[in-house]
Amino acid sequence: MSMNQGYSFFQGLSSSSGTGNQNFLSDYASIKSGSYGRLMKAYYGAGKSSSTTSAGSSTSTSNVLDRILEERRNPKVSEDVKEANSNLTKGISSLRNSVSTLQNENTYTNTENGKTAADKAVTALKAYVSDYNDVVSASKRSTMTNKTAYIANIMKSTAANADKLSEIGVSINQDGTLQFNEGKMRSADLSKVQELFSSKDSMSYGSTVMSRLQFTGITSSATDSAEKDNTAGSSAAALKEDSKTLASDKLYEMIKDKDGKETYDIDKIFSTAKSFVDNYNRMFEAAKSISNSGVTANLAQIREKTAQNKEALKQFGISVDEKGTMDIDEDTFKKSDMSQVQKFFKDYGSSIATNASLVDYYTTTKANASNGYTAAGAYNVQGSSRFADYI
Repeated sequence: MSMNQGYSFFQGLSSSSGTGNQNFLSDYASIKSGSYGRLMKAYYGAGKSSSTTSAGSSTSTSNVLDRILEERRNPKVSEDVKEANSNLTKGISSLRNSVSTLQNENTYTNTENGKTAADKAVTALKAYVSDYNDVVSASKRSTMTNKTAYIANIMKSTAANADKLSEIGVSINQDGTLQFNEGKMRSADLSKVQELFSSKDSMSYGSTVMSRLQFTGITSSATDSAEKDNTAGSSAAALKEDSKTLASDKLYEMIKDKDGKETYDIDKIFSTAKSFVDNYNRMFEAAKSISNSGVTANLAQIREKTAQNKEALKQFGISVDEKGTMDIDEDTFKKSDMSQVQKFFKDYGSSIATNASLVDYYTTTKANASNGYTAAGAYNVQGSSRFADYI
């Protein structure tokens, strides 16, 4: 069978078969440039044998089609990339929060609950290293070049500040990730950490990293819609986790201060509440141009539930403006009764988590429907018709 005959074979399938085959064969061009070329090479290699019979050729052709279908149904590479893209988006959000904490002057002051500035700085820097490593690892497998380019720039800035980072217990591994030495950090001058991450100095390492992270949110017109779907979904997923955490018993477990008195880990609770507020705002901002009915319906419910609890949120320092944007006042929140915070989020937070989970689902469904993949990651040979009610 010649190459032209092979192409005619695919054309024949398209003209004589039903809608299912037509939808599958619409991917012919993309398959030909990648998977198709690889698999057909194997087929034609086998076809060169002089002993190949007509029946053998038919069987081989069938095997090729089966293998193509199997690869499309189970796109392991594609799933890896999707996971990396999702992890990168979530990681960037977490890394922003880590840098923000290291730039916050409150991180470098002792607090009433017994936490020293050194303890707070160690916790913040340890979180930064962990979030930084997650972002670097995800960026190496991600296809979101508009984001990975800035991550590469951050890595370059990190390398340029290797000596200063080393002084505070942070070293750079060969793969570009960071390693944290807590002992060295505790023996270092705390002012060096604050100076390195200073938000007042636009040329500081921390300011450079933060500016690059902010640029990762800027997308090109060609990828803007997909990126917004991805950001809305990732923020919704993060919001769901924040909501569940704020309602959990574990977050409110007592710790002992320097005097041995049991108290709440207020810094940890506030950090989770701030993440909740940030992801709440980010989800709505990214979802502005999304017309998916499943997304808009659940966002409307979240808005309504928040409006109904506006006064209760205000008691904890969480305000909601006319546009629906949240803001959190650190001092007011930290002075709140943490048992009441937990009680409130067990009701409000759990309810928000349900809708946020659906926002994440519907944004994922919309993206998958557009490229022929189901929410479970399997390839949908019949096309995206079964998702019509959600788009």
